[in-house]
Amino acid sequence: MLILSGYLRRAFAQDKPLTLAASIAFEQSYGGVDGDSASSTELYALLSSLSGVPIRQGIAVTGSVNQKGEVQPIGGVNEKIEGFHEVCKRKGLTGGQGVLIPAANVNDLMLKPEVLDSVRAGTFRIWAVRTVDEGIELLTGVPAGVRGADGNYPPDSVYGKVDARLRELAEGLRNFGEKKDDNGNGGSGKTKGKRAKPAKEPEDKKK
Repeated sequence: MLILSGYLRRAFAQDKPLTLAASIAFEQSYGGVDGDSASSTELYALLSSLSGVPIRQGIAVTGSVNQKGEVQPIGGVNEKIEGFHEVCKRKGLTGGQGVLIPAANVNDLMLKPEVLDSVRAGTFRIWAVRTVDEGIELLTGVPAGVRGADGNYPPDSVYGKVDARLRELAEGLRNFGEKKDDNGNGGSGKTKGKRAKPAKEPEDKKK
């Protein structure tokens, strides 16, 4: 989670605070998610949620990610591809299914003949990516977006939509804090209204 938050700060928090709390859960799965191999998958899920851009559900994803958004190699790549291929074969291969893997793992591939046959036939695919930018574009079909000279991402890109949402959250938090200050609660602790007058001294003390 520290790596993911580091990536989000680097990509989107250069001109505003990162006011985000996120949780990721796999429905009807009661065990923890082990290993760095799931980190790129978690990041894609966060980017999809923030941008509102859906992800293709026929693609399995594996790959570690660093704070610069570079997808790093993982272990067991052959078993992961073959396992997902078996699931897709039992459900029915559609041609839109496949696995997204780190480009650094391509030289490690030694797949079963039936997987290779499906790839040749075009009923199953294997994509290799080097960066999160490449991965999110494949998964959504929408350009990731490149920050321009003005410091902004294209508004119709995935990152442009993420940036707009994070700005909205930051401004919402600021406005909430200002509203609390105006009501005399929280914030800086200042209250509005007339200053209280000191109590009068008793008559006997004046003498």
